[in-house]
Amino acid sequence: MPSHAQSLRSGGLRREIAALAARMMAEDGISDFGFAKRKAAKQLGATDLDALPNNSEVEAELRAWLALYQDEEQPERLFEMRSAAVEVMRLLADFRPYLTGGALDGTAGRYSELEIEIFPESTKDVEIFFLNQDFPYEHREPRRPAPHAPEAVLSFDWGEVPVKVSIYPSSAERSPRRGQDRARLAQVEALLTDGLAADTPPAPL
Repeated sequence: MPSHAQSLRSGGLRREIAALAARMMAEDGISDFGFAKRKAAKQLGATDLDALPNNSEVEAELRAWLALYQDEEQPERLFEMRSAAVEVMRLLADFRPYLTGGALDGTAGRYSELEIEIFPESTKDVEIFFLNQDFPYEHREPRRPAPHAPEAVLSFDWGEVPVKVSIYPSSAERSPRRGQDRARLAQVEALLTDGLAADTPPAPL
C-alpha cells in the first residue's frame, strides 16, 4: 500500500502532467488527449503510469488555461470553427459526417484543428469526391497502432481553419468510442444558433 507521502507526490505529479498536457494542447494544437498526456509525462520524467491524469482532469486544466490566456479570443475562435464545421459537414453530407473534438466540447483554442469523422462506404469514394471537386488536400498517416485508428486522415484548410477529416469504415458508425462526444450536422447548427442568440442583446422594452 502506498504511503501518505507517496500518494501526495503522485497526486502532485498527476496535476503537473494534466496542466502541462493542457498547455501543449492549447499552444501546440494537439488534439489527442492520450498523446498529450504521454508527452507531458515524458517531459516531466514520470515513470509511474498510475500518475497519468484522466481526460476529464486534462480538460478541466485546458478550460482553465483558455479562460486565463485566451479569454477574449476563444469564444470568437470557437464560433469561427463551428461555422466552418457546418460548411464542411454540408460539403461531406453524403459520407455521414460528425463533429468531434474541441470545436464540439468548447475547448478549441487558437491552434486547434477542426476534427470531423466520416463513415463512407469506401475511402476511395471520398478521394474521388475531392478530386472531382478539384479540392486540395493532404494525406496524413493515421497514428498506429492506436485503438480505433481511422483508415485514412485527410487535412486541408477551410479559410483560416485547419481541418482534419478522419475516415472510418461505415460499420464503425454504430460504435462510437467511449468517452468521445460527436455531433451530426443538425446538432452543430443548433450549437451555432445558440451561440448567436447568446451574443444578441435583448430587445429594448
